[in-house]
Amino acid sequence: MYADSDVAALYDLLNPWDPGLNACDRFYHPLVMGADAVLDVGCGTGAMLTLARERGHRGRLVGLDPDRAALERARRRGDVAWVEGRAADAQRGAGFGLATMTGHAFQTLLTDDEVRASLAAIHGALRPGGVFAFETRHPGARAWERWTPANPDDVTELVDGAGRALRYWHDVDSVAGDVVTIRGTLADAEGRVLRVLGESLRFLGVARLDGFLAGAGFVVEERYGDWDRTAVGDTGPEIITVARRP
Repeated sequence: MYADSDVAALYDLLNPWDPGLNACDRFYHPLVMGADAVLDVGCGTGAMLTLARERGHRGRLVGLDPDRAALERARRRGDVAWVEGRAADAQRGAGFGLATMTGHAFQTLLTDDEVRASLAAIHGALRPGGVFAFETRHPGARAWERWTPANPDDVTELVDGAGRALRYWHDVDSVAGDVVTIRGTLADAEGRVLRVLGESLRFLGVARLDGFLAGAGFVVEERYGDWDRTAVGDTGPEIITVARRP
């Protein structure tokens, strides 16, 4: 009832990329504009790189994502390279000056082996001195406890490109160790369910995260607990990391 291409378009409505409005986007945009070659891992529909090109970025821009429907939407922009694949498929020796992983995409790496393989590939895709910037939700904030239709802040009402009034909310199916499995439900204005989207997310703390980064050869240069660049606390909400390949 709601096709993959519709879901990709819906993502842009739910997560508009706008440095003028969103603190997260204000954090990443200058990094992207200041780098001559950028790899966006988990690029989705490509909004970040598309805006960078529109704002005058003249260097090499590459988006990497396993979601074919999202990439089809991204490929409307032909002057950015869009590659189908996972983080672990990042091209070694590509010589990027910056790699990013936004939208909490890092949390979709669910196992230790997947984290290690992904970080190794990203490290290899960067040239010496290159930077990897990403964020993950702080487990101490326990954000999943607020992902429920009983929380008005978790229910989004919107109108899609076809003029349909929609509602979107989350339910948590399970919490197993540091992995939380959720459902996103999309319904019309009458409550008829149009699509259910399942997802699992891993919540790594600072110590585990830094162990993986060090094991991949990264050195953490900056670390923040929120988009206003405050320090990381015990209860989050974010763990924002800027790490360098020495």
